[in-house]
Amino acid sequence: MHVGDALVALGGAFLAAAVLARLGARIGLPTIPLFMLAGVVFGPHTPGIALVENPDDLALVAALGLVFLLFYLGLEFHTDDLVAGGRRMLAAGLGYLVLNIGGGLALGFAFGWGTREALVIAGVVGISSSAIVTKLLVETGRLRNPESRLILGVIVIEDIFLALYLAILQPVLGNASGPVEVATDLAKAFTFLIVLAALARWGARAAGRLLRVFNDELLVVFFVGLAVLSAGVAEELGVSDAIGAFMIGLVLGGSTAAERVRSLVRPLRDGFAAIFFFTFGLTIDPGDIGPVLVPITVAVVLTVVLNIAAGLLAARLHGYGRQEAANIGLTVLTRGEFSLILGSLAVAAGLDSRIAPFVAGYVLVLAVIGPLAVLNSEKLLRKRPASSDKMPAMIVASAPEGSHTEPGDTSR
Repeated sequence: MHVGDALVALGGAFLAAAVLARLGARIGLPTIPLFMLAGVVFGPHTPGIALVENPDDLALVAALGLVFLLFYLGLEFHTDDLVAGGRRMLAAGLGYLVLNIGGGLALGFAFGWGTREALVIAGVVGISSSAIVTKLLVETGRLRNPESRLILGVIVIEDIFLALYLAILQPVLGNASGPVEVATDLAKAFTFLIVLAALARWGARAAGRLLRVFNDELLVVFFVGLAVLSAGVAEELGVSDAIGAFMIGLVLGGSTAAERVRSLVRPLRDGFAAIFFFTFGLTIDPGDIGPVLVPITVAVVLTVVLNIAAGLLAARLHGYGRQEAANIGLTVLTRGEFSLILGSLAVAAGLDSRIAPFVAGYVLVLAVIGPLAVLNSEKLLRKRPASSDKMPAMIVASAPEGSHTEPGDTSR
């Protein structure tokens, strides 16, 4: 694609996403599925104007959207939260994975598509979208809610698990030569994670001293380079670019410059994230979804049930009430980038041709249901007496329609 064509496509993608999201906001719809819908409407698989014929043309910009979303998540999450959560947070994360991965694996075998397909479906159904979860917590202003610390902890555990799952799944899909290569990939991934975790835990003070020497302009240049480089190195080592960006966000999030970095990264996060979800929409061919509509419906229902159960389990472990349990279960309901990665790996490995449309339809349905459920989670339990909770719920009221809040804004 020539530079002029690329700029027209990118500018059109931004405008299409903004216009559809604006129209949807008038009737109370969240932005995430509308950004995706813009990609479907103006993509190569639907009649009319096709802004982008090949989703790969926007792959780098979309990758930046994921990087900035997870980098921001790292800034908001602190290693002290993981340490303080201890065994209870680990138990909540592992419980979530056991329920959802186990349910996905059983579902895969029930479809009868094959063992390798079942392993792919287990990952598709079992891992929530870090990008969408982050965006939802930001949009709803719930990052400061007590249960959001737990939600972020579950996401971190999921991301660590997915790095291992991808490494283990590679030989199953035929891309690794044997157990030695698998062991090597796992060792590289673990080493990288340990190094970044150590930096996040003990290097925050040094990072703060370093960042103090930059003005805002140079600070933006510095942290963008750091986030993108860390994501790239992580991807090369088989960890995933998302977790690389998240871990470097953890490092800077514990520094004295964390608040400056958060305020400066927000416009980058919002702009590039729109293209990430738009590009996802470009990959969806609505015509392929019909033949797998029944498996999609079954998978969606199973996912809702398992996530509510996981939310109740996590809330019980931490002594939270019904409202927090609902917030946990519904916030981690959506599926996204990891499911799409697995779908693309399945296509490349020549697995059952129904996998790709199944993944696309499943993710799109949950991308619509999930955000709507999160935005209305407080209304779902509004009629329940507060005395039914094990402990008082700490609820942040929903912002009025059309208002905008940032994490930490308690004026609502």
